[in-house]
Amino acid sequence: MNTHMPVDFIPRATPAGGGRGCKVVYVCREPKDMVVSLWHYMRRLTPDLPFQDLFDAACDGTTPYGPFWDHFLGYRGASIAWPDNVLFMFYEEMLRDPVQSVRRLACFVGQPFSAAEEEPGVVRDVLELCSLENLRSMEPNKTGYMNPHFKFPREALFRKGIAGDWKNHMTMEMARRMDEIIAHKFHHTGLTFQ
Repeated sequence: MNTHMPVDFIPRATPAGGGRGCKVVYVCREPKDMVVSLWHYMRRLTPDLPFQDLFDAACDGTTPYGPFWDHFLGYRGASIAWPDNVLFMFYEEMLRDPVQSVRRLACFVGQPFSAAEEEPGVVRDVLELCSLENLRSMEPNKTGYMNPHFKFPREALFRKGIAGDWKNHMTMEMARRMDEIIAHKFHHTGLTFQ
């Protein structure tokens, strides 16, 4: 299941909510890039949505998924409390070191790569199969909607797959404002963003 819901909205996903065998993988993104990604996603539903409006909502903590700092810290806390059930990963780290990220994910789901798999390049094969380019080119991801009741096009799930695109959308003043919020909300939490 793929969701953007805060961890508190899916209580059965953690041992505290009665979940035992469930595995949750949370991918945390640098907040400025997260805002850009969310804006592109939301524009599929509201094409005229100004970037400034979504940016202000993110800074105020009033996006559809609540304050991003609560979202990030909720999953981070769950990953610390239940490391066997919740894996917290950074998007930028996945881009920087995809091989190690796939290994980490494989271990988390209880399927670590064996030496026999590592040697012939199975990890690289998995990365190729799961690459943005490959997923984007698959026929089921090219057309149609995610759900007949929710008219969100499947191809909208795939955009650039890069880090740092916020620089193409935010003014320096906007970036400073977001950086101040990040510094304030994540001070002493152990979470840092690159």
